[in-house]
Amino acid sequence: MSNEIKDLEIGKIGSPQEMASALNAAGFQASHLGESVHLIEQMRKEKCTIFFAFTANLVASGLRGVIRDLCKSGFVDAIVTTAGAIDHDIIKTEVPYLQGSFNVDDGELHRKGINRVGNIFIPNKGFEFLEKKMQGIFSEIYSKKKTITPRELAKVIGENLDESSFLYWCAKNEIPVFCPGVTDGAIGLQMHFFREENKEFIVDPVGDMKELADLVLNAEKTGAIVLGGGISKHHVIGANILREGLDYAVYVSTAPEFDGSLSGAQTHEAKSWGKLKEKGSSVTVNADATIAFPLITAALKEKGIIPAE
Repeated sequence: MSNEIKDLEIGKIGSPQEMASALNAAGFQASHLGESVHLIEQMRKEKCTIFFAFTANLVASGLRGVIRDLCKSGFVDAIVTTAGAIDHDIIKTEVPYLQGSFNVDDGELHRKGINRVGNIFIPNKGFEFLEKKMQGIFSEIYSKKKTITPRELAKVIGENLDESSFLYWCAKNEIPVFCPGVTDGAIGLQMHFFREENKEFIVDPVGDMKELADLVLNAEKTGAIVLGGGISKHHVIGANILREGLDYAVYVSTAPEFDGSLSGAQTHEAKSWGKLKEKGSSVTVNADATIAFPLITAALKEKGIIPAE
């Protein structure tokens, strides 16, 4: 029996939890958002090992604060992300990002030393700061060891940042941060520059595979919260093939599925690969994560599912 669609009565909605409950009965993507709150709650109640995947653009946005707070509270057990997410987390500890516009003369921005991510502007001085910061960190690492994995590197970086950083809280709370595409960003370019002068320096992504596999295999149940797509999404769901799939999955994405891309693939497609169990519970919220995920986390926090700081 299907549930009744109920009209939203904004005047009677006084909290994030009430909003999520009301949206659950509203239809379309509102219902998917409400379902995502329920599934994440179940992940926590059933003591799932929770993998949190997100893309770099979200760290460039104000959603970085939500990501940081989840790491600070210890709500997630492991993170999988991209090189750009590390770039932005480092830079934003020192250099503010600016509200811009999607409709702008990008040639003029280039001449002014401004880099655009959607409607977010990043001054060149941010990447100058990253270069100085990372060359110092690489030198510190190289004085102790010649080979390091991306997870180990993320921990060292976090130990050298301030409390505004999600990497700082991951390092403090022993949350592993996996970055399989670590060369695909400004940090990767800095690795190249450092290695030109220090030929024995190696960052080894394969070295992280055992730790990730062990997390998957030793878990009684696994759940994934995936914001966006690409390599961070696939690295989580692909690893869970080792245990015949995730028990729970919540995707938040604007990518369409009709071109066959991994970024747009819905949760049910993952069942054909064994990345999500055939009887696994899942939902795809087709929405901008900067809008949807704050609502999701606010509802979970009010319900006490996300621990208070």
